[in-house]
Amino acid sequence: MLFTVLLYISLFVFFLGLSYKVSTWFSLKIGIASKNFTTSERISAAAKGIPKIIFSPKILILVKAFIIDVVLQKRILKEDFLRWLMHMLIFTGFMMLLLMHAFDSFITASFFEKYYPTINPFLFFRDFFGIMVLTGLMIAVYRRFILKVPRLKTNSMDRYAIIIIGIIMISGILLEGIKITSYTEFQNMVENYSGLDNTEEILALEKLWVKDFGLVSPNVKGEIDPDIISLSKELHNMHCAECHSSTQWAVMGYSVAKFLKPVALTLDRMGGVNIFWYIHFLACFIGLAYLPFSKMFHLIASPVCILANAVMDKDKSHPANIATRQAMELDACTHCGTCSLTCSVAAAFDKTGNLNILPSEKLVFLKKYASGKNLTENELKGIQEGIYLCTNCDRCTVVCPVGINLKELWFNVREELIQKGTPIPLVLSPFSFYRGLNQQKLDSNNYSNPISIIKDAIADKCELMKNPDEVISLTPINKEFKAKVDSVTTYSYCFSCQNCSTVCPVVGNYENPQEALGLLPHQIIRSVGLGLQDLAFGSKMLWNCATCYQCQEHCPQGVKVTDILYELKNLAIKESFDNE
Repeated sequence: MLFTVLLYISLFVFFLGLSYKVSTWFSLKIGIASKNFTTSERISAAAKGIPKIIFSPKILILVKAFIIDVVLQKRILKEDFLRWLMHMLIFTGFMMLLLMHAFDSFITASFFEKYYPTINPFLFFRDFFGIMVLTGLMIAVYRRFILKVPRLKTNSMDRYAIIIIGIIMISGILLEGIKITSYTEFQNMVENYSGLDNTEEILALEKLWVKDFGLVSPNVKGEIDPDIISLSKELHNMHCAECHSSTQWAVMGYSVAKFLKPVALTLDRMGGVNIFWYIHFLACFIGLAYLPFSKMFHLIASPVCILANAVMDKDKSHPANIATRQAMELDACTHCGTCSLTCSVAAAFDKTGNLNILPSEKLVFLKKYASGKNLTENELKGIQEGIYLCTNCDRCTVVCPVGINLKELWFNVREELIQKGTPIPLVLSPFSFYRGLNQQKLDSNNYSNPISIIKDAIADKCELMKNPDEVISLTPINKEFKAKVDSVTTYSYCFSCQNCSTVCPVVGNYENPQEALGLLPHQIIRSVGLGLQDLAFGSKMLWNCATCYQCQEHCPQGVKVTDILYELKNLAIKESFDNE
């Protein structure tokens, strides 16, 4: 009765949490694009889109993705065999225990008419699947705490997942071992199922169970008379064999029983079976009830994410469904650290220690940000820096085992952050080229806001930028200024062939680029060569540069044009702060 009550409570909390988490997929607004759709519009778009996939040739794509990427987890195998083995052992073992053992009365018993958990093959398979889970768990502990995979961070949710699975498995093994040795359990079995009432026959059966089944009895001590064994086996075959295989098939439980033999009677008197029964099932119920709110929710979200990405296209799918998918992807993350291992700017984390530079850690904070929780000033700065430093190399997306579109996620959130008006100089270079390529997807009225914001911020502090729209008077050659940019001395090779300006996409965007930009790239380089500080800093081209490196790649003299412009921006910003 208590078991049933606990089960229903756990299932109620589980489905309540599941409903809440799924509802957030349609309500969370990640980035500027998602703000165009209400929750009802996103639900409606999903309701229309799902049948179109199911009743179309794309269903074959779903089946293929389910078999290869969900069941066989090919994506993980491609990246790391040890991690794939860990996942397969834990996932397969735990699912089989859940279906075959935890839900045995609903599933196993329905398929097998004479099912008993204490006979083979069920007795053996229960322990076999348990060994699989424990082995996978040990690999997880080894990878995180001993091998210490580079950039693999372990947070509280990771520890919870390891601990709750460990408690479930270890308590289950101990429960099985104590049951094998328990004299009370043996007495209950004889009384309820054997039909024996002869004391001598019961004692004979008891001796066989002590000898071959791991039972620890207060009545049987010393060597067992071989003459009585034949009677014992006959009684066992008549009354027990039908529902009891040899406990030695329970590899882990029998080993634990042998280990606990010296204290078995004490444990039995203390009610050890009941104690560990409660520990085991409470751990199971707590794990089930808390699953939607923990890292373990990726068991549900990750397969859904994989299937959704298999049939969705960012250019063809409904934008409302893209917004829903991105919210789902936050829950699909397994915090495996694969993206962080391949990130092209992860070296910056080694230098600054900002965890948000690592993709896997950015997702942790993005969950908090997207849910509307208040971030401290340091947290906001950390996540801004982590997102702005992204180079859009797409390595994280390519290696993600659950197919999260990380580059799209960073772009959407990054655009939302810069539209908030925070004048962060980093927005001027690392991702401006990618942002320019995606200009058609952004609000044209707000596209130039980040550049204007940073220019205004610098203008407030720097006399050189007070009147950027006016012609800036030439100053005498500034030798100190030339020395500051000596780290990119290739400016001296420039002979003003204008090749850099010809291939520049920013210059090509204007009918009259010199009027719009002030100086063109080749003119800025000549200004540096002449030491004309005000002229170089005052050009709008400097701040509109998309850092696409077209100019640098096409320069016949090998002038590092983009690097020089980047250095000039840094010098302008530094000078503006020095003048505060």
